[in-house]
Amino acid sequence: MPGAVQPIIKTTTPNRSFKGQNSKVPAFTVFPNGHHMVTMNESHVILWDLTNRVVLRKIDVMNRSRLTEVVSGDGQLMVGGDRKGQLIVWRGDTNKSPPNTTHLGHSGWIRSLDFSPDGTVLATGSYDRMTKLWDTKTWQVQGIPIECGRDPNCIRFSPSGKLLAIATDGYIEIWNLRPRERIIQFEGHSATGRATNFTLVWTPDGTRLLSGGSGNDHTIREWDTSTWQQVRDPWSGHTKDIIALAVNSTGSFVASASNDDDVRLWHLSDQRTVAILKHSRPIQSITFSLDGKHIFIGDHRNEMSEWAVPKDVWEVQARNEILVINTSVRNACIIGDLHAARELLTRDINADGNNHNSYANRSLVAARRGDWDDALDDAFQSVNIHPSLTGYISQGIALCGKKLFQDARKAFELALMVTNEDSCTIVHLLLAILLFNADDHERAVSRVQELAAACPQTDVLACRSVEAYLHIQLGIDALDGERHDEAADHFTAAIDTTAFSSQSAIRYEVFLVLFGWDLNSVLESAHQKRCHALLRAGKIIEAREAYRQLVYMGDETTKASRRDWSVAFERECSTFYTSKGDEALAAKDYGKSIELYSAALELDLANDTIVAKRCEAKLGQMLWEDALVDVQKVIELNPSSYVGYQLRHEALHGAQQYDKAIAAFEIMLLKLNDSPDTQIRDLRRQFITSTEAASAIEKSTPDRLQNTPHRLLNTHTGLICDQEVQKNIFKTSAEYKELLSLTMKHESSERIENAMEGYFRCVMLSHRWEENEPRLRDIGDKDIYQLGHAGIAKLQSFCRAARHAGFRWAWVDTCCIDQSNHFEVQQSVNAMFMWYRHAALTIVYLSDVPPSSKSGALAKSVWNQRGWTVQEFLAPKVVLFFQQDWTLYLDDRSPNHKESDAIMRELGDATGIDARSLVTFRPGTGGAREKLQWVSMRDTKVPEDIAYSLFGIFDVNLPVIYGEQKQNALGRLLQEVVAQSGDLTALDWVGKSSEFHSCLPAEITSYGAPSCSPPLPSEDEIQTSVSSLRNTVGVESALRLRSKLIQANVPRFAARRLQLPCIIFPVTEVKRTRDQDQQPSLAFTIKADGLQDLSVTTADNLNQLWRAGRARHALLLVRPWDRFLLGAPEVADSDLPDLSDTDSLEYWTPPASPLQDSSSESLVENEDLESYSQALRLIVYLRRPFSAFLLAQQRGGEYKRIASDHNIIAHVKDKASVNDMMDVRTLEIL
Repeated sequence: MPGAVQPIIKTTTPNRSFKGQNSKVPAFTVFPNGHHMVTMNESHVILWDLTNRVVLRKIDVMNRSRLTEVVSGDGQLMVGGDRKGQLIVWRGDTNKSPPNTTHLGHSGWIRSLDFSPDGTVLATGSYDRMTKLWDTKTWQVQGIPIECGRDPNCIRFSPSGKLLAIATDGYIEIWNLRPRERIIQFEGHSATGRATNFTLVWTPDGTRLLSGGSGNDHTIREWDTSTWQQVRDPWSGHTKDIIALAVNSTGSFVASASNDDDVRLWHLSDQRTVAILKHSRPIQSITFSLDGKHIFIGDHRNEMSEWAVPKDVWEVQARNEILVINTSVRNACIIGDLHAARELLTRDINADGNNHNSYANRSLVAARRGDWDDALDDAFQSVNIHPSLTGYISQGIALCGKKLFQDARKAFELALMVTNEDSCTIVHLLLAILLFNADDHERAVSRVQELAAACPQTDVLACRSVEAYLHIQLGIDALDGERHDEAADHFTAAIDTTAFSSQSAIRYEVFLVLFGWDLNSVLESAHQKRCHALLRAGKIIEAREAYRQLVYMGDETTKASRRDWSVAFERECSTFYTSKGDEALAAKDYGKSIELYSAALELDLANDTIVAKRCEAKLGQMLWEDALVDVQKVIELNPSSYVGYQLRHEALHGAQQYDKAIAAFEIMLLKLNDSPDTQIRDLRRQFITSTEAASAIEKSTPDRLQNTPHRLLNTHTGLICDQEVQKNIFKTSAEYKELLSLTMKHESSERIENAMEGYFRCVMLSHRWEENEPRLRDIGDKDIYQLGHAGIAKLQSFCRAARHAGFRWAWVDTCCIDQSNHFEVQQSVNAMFMWYRHAALTIVYLSDVPPSSKSGALAKSVWNQRGWTVQEFLAPKVVLFFQQDWTLYLDDRSPNHKESDAIMRELGDATGIDARSLVTFRPGTGGAREKLQWVSMRDTKVPEDIAYSLFGIFDVNLPVIYGEQKQNALGRLLQEVVAQSGDLTALDWVGKSSEFHSCLPAEITSYGAPSCSPPLPSEDEIQTSVSSLRNTVGVESALRLRSKLIQANVPRFAARRLQLPCIIFPVTEVKRTRDQDQQPSLAFTIKADGLQDLSVTTADNLNQLWRAGRARHALLLVRPWDRFLLGAPEVADSDLPDLSDTDSLEYWTPPASPLQDSSSESLVENEDLESYSQALRLIVYLRRPFSAFLLAQQRGGEYKRIASDHNIIAHVKDKASVNDMMDVRTLEIL
C-alpha cells in the first residue's frame, strides 16, 4: 500500500565466483562492452570472460607486498604502487611496461591511485604526504606535486576530470586542477573525534561527493559539490570501517563495503538501505556491473565473486499507484468528456456514500471544469471519509484553484506522507504544476528543475516532461506578447527537454487525467509555435530546419492534420523570407540573401520575381554558373520580360563569355523597345547598342596611344606591332569585348580610359647595348621566340619576364625603333622620357651582374656608366632590377625596387643623385648644374647622345642631328636650358670652352667637380652684417644699387649669343706668374677695381690680351647677376620673353619688384626703411666671395669668356663700399 516501507533484502550467497587469484584483489574494472573484466593483484594481471567465467589472459608481474592498484577505464593501463613508493605500469595490449616508467613513484608508501575519466592523467597519493599527477603518454609529472599536509588515504577524480578530491586522516581537500589551486578543505569524518576520512566516490553527474569513515565514524556522508556542505544526516548501518564505495552508472544506488564483511546497497535519493550482501571474508574492493544488476567483490583471500542486486530493487514497476479510478471514468477524462465522467462518479457516490475515491475523483473532474467550490467540497468529503493519496491530491488542486496556496501546500505535504517512493516525485511535480497555473511561473519552473536534480534517475524523465509543459505555456505567453526570441527559446527548451519511454508512459497518463494534457498535441503545438517564433525572431535557418523536422514527424494521419497549418505557414515564410532577402541584398550580404530567397522558392517555385532576386544575389557573389541557371528559370517563367536577358548579360559578362553577353544585351534592348509599358520603354534611353559603344571606344584609342611608343613587342605572340596593329589586336581581345559589354550598359569615358590603359600598358627595357643586338630589320615580321641568331636571347628573356609579370606589350630600343628613319628617330629621342614615365614597369637588365650577387654589384655595373640609362631610371615610377640570369637583384621580390631602401641607397651612392630625385624625379630646366653633374662621368657610344639623352631630363624638345658633333649638340641643349629657365648654374664649370659658345664647356665632364658657390650665410650672420652696414652704407647708395639690380635684364640666350646681366669689375693689371713655363696652362695674377688680387690659370696668354686692349678695358672680371638674390618671388614664366625671338629682346624689361618704389627720384626723400633693410641684405650677399667670369672684349664690342682650369673665386676689396658694384650692365657674350 502507499507509504509502506519495503523490507531490507539480505543475500548470503554470490551468483558465482572467479577462481584463479593467488592473492587479494584490490582493483578490477569492467570493460565498456560488459563482457570482459580485468583484475589486478600483487602478482598477476588477469583478463576475464564474464560470460563464461574463464581466464582469457594472465600476465605475471613482480611480486610486491601491500600493492595498491588501479586499472584505466578502457582496461589498457594497469598501475600498482607499493610500500617503497614505486609505481609499476603495464599496458594490456603489449603485456609490457611502457618506456620511461621504471623509476616512477614517491618516497613513501603509495596509498591510493586513480585515473582521470579520459585516462590521460594518473593521480598518485603517498604517505610522503604528496599527490602527484602523471601524464600517461610521457609519464612525466604535471606541474608541482600537491602537498596534502596529512597522509592521503584516497584520491578520486570528478566525472569531468576538472576536480580532484583527496581524503586524508584530518581533512577532505578539493583541488581545481586548472589552475592548480585548492578550492576548499573541510574536516569531514574527523570532525567527530577519533575518526578519519578513508574512502571517496563521486556520483556520475558530479553533484555529490560521498565519503566513508573509519575509526570512530562508520558512516557515509554526502556532500553537495556546489556548496561543499553536508547534505542530510550521515548514512548509518555499518559497524566497522568503511573501506570502499561504488555508485552505479545511473547514480541511483550506492554500494559500500566495510570491515564488518557486509556490502550494503543504498538508495541514493533517500539514503535507505535496500539490500545487504553478507560476505564471509574480509572485503578488499567492490564495483557495479555496467547494467547495475550485479556487484563484483574482491576479497583478501584471493577470490572475486559476483552478487546479484535483488530484482525488486532495480526493476522499475510499471503500475499506477497515484490514482485509484475505474476504467470508464479514466477513459472519459482522457477523451475530455468531463460531463460523462461526472455522471459516472455521481452514480457511484449515490450507490455508496462512503466511497472516498469517488469523491476524490469527482473533485478532480470539477477542477478540470474550473468548478473550484465543488472541487473543494468533494475533496474535503473524500479526506473526511478516509485520508488517501488521491484525496489529498484533489484537495491540493482545489485549494490552488481557489488561490489558497498555504492550505494547498499543507494538503500536498499530507499527500507526501501517505505516498510511496515511486509516487513521491509525481506529487512534487503536481505541486509545481499547480503553482504554475496560479501564475507563480518562476517558482514553479525552479521547483521542477530542483526536483529533477534531486529525484531518482527513473523519475528524471517525468520531471523533464513537466518542465517541457511549463516552457510551452511560457512560450505561448511570450508569443502572444510578441517577444519572439523568448518564445522561440521556450518552445525549443520544451522540445529538447521532452523524452518519452515505455517506462514513463504510465506517469504521463496521470497528467492527462488530472489536467487534460495530451502531450502529443501539446508538443505538436510547441513545434508549430516554435516555427512561428523562430521565423518572427529572424532566425531563418533555425525556422527552416524546425519546419523540415516537423514536416517529416508523425504518421500519415498526423501529417494530414497539419496540412492547413503548413499551407498558411509556408505563405507566411515566403513573404518573410523575401522581405528579409531584399534587406540582405540591399546590404550586399549576398550569402544571406541567397539563402533567404532559396528558402522562399522552396515554398513558391514559380515566382519569377524571387528567382530574379536570387540571381541578382548570386551575381553579387560572382556565382556565374549558378546565376545562369536562375536566368533560364526567369526567362522560362516570364519570356516577354527584359529582366531575364538583363540578368543573362550580367551573368555571361561575369563568366567572361562576352560575345554571348553582348548578344543577350541586344535582346534586352529589343524587349525594352517592345514593352507595352511606357515606363519600361523609357529605360531604353539609359543604354546604347554595341555599335555605339564601339564608336565611343574608338574615339578614345588615339589619346591613350599618344603616350606609348609607336612600335611594341607582343609578349604573347613574339611579334613586333605598330600602333595600327595594336589597335586591331585590341578589338579582337577579351578585354575589348568586356569593355564593349560594359559600355553598352553604361557609357563612361573614365572606364574606357582605364580599360585601355590596362590593356596597352607596357614594359620598357633599360640595358647596356652589346654586340649583335637585334635591330628592326633583323626581326621584321618574325616571332622572336622562334629566332636563334646571336643577340636574341636577351630580347627573348625580357619578353618572357614581361609576360610573366602580366604584361602584353614590351619595348626595347634596339628593335622597336627604325634607325634608318630619321623622323622616327627624332620623335623617339624627344618622347623617350615620356614613354618611360608612362610605362607600367621598367626592367633594368644588368648583364654583368652575376646571379646571387651581394649589395654593391649594381654600383659597379657598366649599366651605371652609360648616358642613356640616367633618364631610364629617373623617369619610371616602377623599376625592377634583374641580374645576368634574369633573377631579381638581391632577391628583392617587392613590386617596385624604387621602394627598396637598400637598392636606392646603393644607386644613390653610385650616382650622387639624392634619394628624393631617384624616386620622384620631375623633369625641367631648373637645377641644371646638379643634373649636369649627375651625367658628367657617363659615356655614350654615339658622341652626340650625351646631349640627346638629357632632352627628357630637362624637358626640352630639340632637333636630333646626328653628325653635328658633340660640342654643338651639348651647346644647343645648354643654350635652351638657360634660355628657358634663366638658371645660370649651367655656366658654372671649369675646363675648356666649347666652340659653340665660350660660356659653355667643350665636354660634359667639366661639370664633374662640385659647384664652387659658397654657402649662404645664416640669418643671424645676415642680421649682424646688416646692423654693421647701417653705420657705413648710406641709404641713397644702397637703394640706388638695389634699383639698378632690380631693373637689370634677365639672361637671354639664343643664336649662340648670351646677353648676360653682370656687375662689372674692370681689370687694371695682369702679371704672369714666374716658373710656369713647363705647365700646359699659364698662371696669372690679376688686379681689378673693387676686388682683391686673384690668380687665374688658363691656356690663353692674358698678357697679350691685356696689352692689346688696355685702353678700352678689354679684360673684365664680372659677377653674373642672379635675380634670385633679390629675395623677390621668382619671375613667372608668363613674364619672360621668348628668348629665341631676338627681335623682342631690345624692348623687354623685367617686371617691377614688389619691393621697388614707383618713383626712383623720391627714394632718398621717402627714406623707405623697409626697402633700405632689403637693400642692405642684398649687399651682404654681394660682399661674399663669388665665382667670377673673366671676359675678353672682341673687335665688335662683344665678349668671350676665357676658360680657366680652376674656378675664379673673387673677393670684394672694401666690404663697406658699394660704389665698386654700381657698374651693372648686360653684356653680349659670344
